[in-house]
Amino acid sequence: METRTCFELPPGFRFHPTDEELIVYYLCNQASSQPCPASIIPEVDIYKFDPWELPDKSEFGENEWYFFSPRERKYPNGVRPNRATVSGYWKATGTDKSIFSGSKHIGVKKALVFYKGRPPKGIKTDWIMHEYRLIGSRKQTNRQIGSMRLDDWVLCRIYKKKNTTKSLETNHDYSPNQMNMTQRKDDNEQELVKFPRTCSLTNLLDMDYMGPISQILSDGSYNSTFEYQMNSASDGIIDPFVKPQMVEMDTTNNPYGADSGKYRGNQVCD
Repeated sequence: METRTCFELPPGFRFHPTDEELIVYYLCNQASSQPCPASIIPEVDIYKFDPWELPDKSEFGENEWYFFSPRERKYPNGVRPNRATVSGYWKATGTDKSIFSGSKHIGVKKALVFYKGRPPKGIKTDWIMHEYRLIGSRKQTNRQIGSMRLDDWVLCRIYKKKNTTKSLETNHDYSPNQMNMTQRKDDNEQELVKFPRTCSLTNLLDMDYMGPISQILSDGSYNSTFEYQMNSASDGIIDPFVKPQMVEMDTTNNPYGADSGKYRGNQVCD
């Protein structure tokens, strides 16, 4: 069953009905053979087509499409619908949602996802369907003994879910001795700068990273302290932020021990 609708709509027309409006003004009218407010929903047996073929069956819709469709039984004496298509099947997901008009229960909304292949090894796709069914719609069809018709009409909203998966950036772990600096470029790109594991005081000054140290070294009163630390360090690497320690002089074999006492750096402390 397939029909093409011809209609003229005003410029800027958008079809965004609520669940209640779809059932009250469209599905109820279709089931009772009454005209709908707008003849924009075609009659198509959607289970004879794969979902990516359905947009061509409707003259209205860009990101979502609406159809009136019958439903057939899967088994002659059962109430399960046959949801198989040409190359896959629709599988129900979640729980059914009851639709009310005021306090009156008027319909049910079911969500389904399309799978390629045959169960139970189907491959999930991004095609989604919302199926709207009237309450009590099966009572009349169930009276027809031997009929494979389960529902005369259901209203189906079909769309393809947008892929919202974002690519994850790879995070690199660095040792505690490494430092990371992020700089913004004009195009908002970020550049990662790695500091070496070990570096001398001269290298830090050349990188213009330890700016305050250059001011400290410019003061002559601190030159002797840093010179002593640089000369006394075993590996030639110093930490300018480490406070110099008080060192006890061994005066046993030092002829100048009596006068030298304690010192910090190369400065004698009284």
